[in-house]
Amino acid sequence: MIRHCFVAGAGLMGHGIAQILATAGRTVDLYEPDLARAEAGRARIAGNLDRAVAKGRLDATARQEILDRIAATDRITAAAEADLVVEAIFEDEDAKRALWASIDGLAPGRAIFATNTSSISIDRLAEALAPARRPSFCGMHFFSPVPVMPLVELIRGTATDDATTDAVCALAADLGKRVIVSADRPGFIVNRILMPLLAEAMRALEEGIGTAEDIDTGARVGLNHPMGPLALADFIGLDVVLGIMRVLHADLGEERFRPPRVLEDLVASGKLGQKSGTGFFSYPRA
Repeated sequence: MIRHCFVAGAGLMGHGIAQILATAGRTVDLYEPDLARAEAGRARIAGNLDRAVAKGRLDATARQEILDRIAATDRITAAAEADLVVEAIFEDEDAKRALWASIDGLAPGRAIFATNTSSISIDRLAEALAPARRPSFCGMHFFSPVPVMPLVELIRGTATDDATTDAVCALAADLGKRVIVSADRPGFIVNRILMPLLAEAMRALEEGIGTAEDIDTGARVGLNHPMGPLALADFIGLDVVLGIMRVLHADLGEERFRPPRVLEDLVASGKLGQKSGTGFFSYPRA
């Protein structure tokens, strides 16, 4: 039974994962090596809950109960109490492997380990763990914003056992999420489909086929997509999109996964999409 969770990473994905776990009645240690960053993640959760109260979706008592179940911490040793460890740090294989190697020696044997990676091989990450731990390791890829998006992509590594898969599926259902199961292949299911689409939209812009507005309108109106591909890339974060495309191109070697030059240039100039205020489109600050 998963009661106590340790979420490593309090950023965009990690704080959202901590929020939905606490909303579903789990106690959560929200970890960053810098306590101020962990506390900032918890403060973002408080803000999310405050907005839910203001909109009448949550009462003030429930809001406080959820927040009380979340503790910001800079103590990685808090993983010793965990039934579930979710890693949600930035998309860098070496950093993830180093973190998992540290946690492996701390967490109890019963703990399930889940990485929120969007593109990195589960088997490669599992190499950082002791062989006995690997059957309890899987990918649990959430989508942003985590409290809103209803999908979880569960990725099975070569060693991932059925008990781990079943436990993660049951937890996801309790969180109100729908699960799809992917083999451990580059990009898994969703990004294997999405990244070539985003790249082609970027190449169409590079080649002058249409403006950013017309390309996105074509996708929204002509293809019935809820958001145009360039606006979606801005929403995800252009640095994140670039990182995923680089992983896919390195692992698969296919030209369709090569990051377009316009994406490389925007990221190099610090134009990362919504979070920086400028990407393919501009986002005026309030």
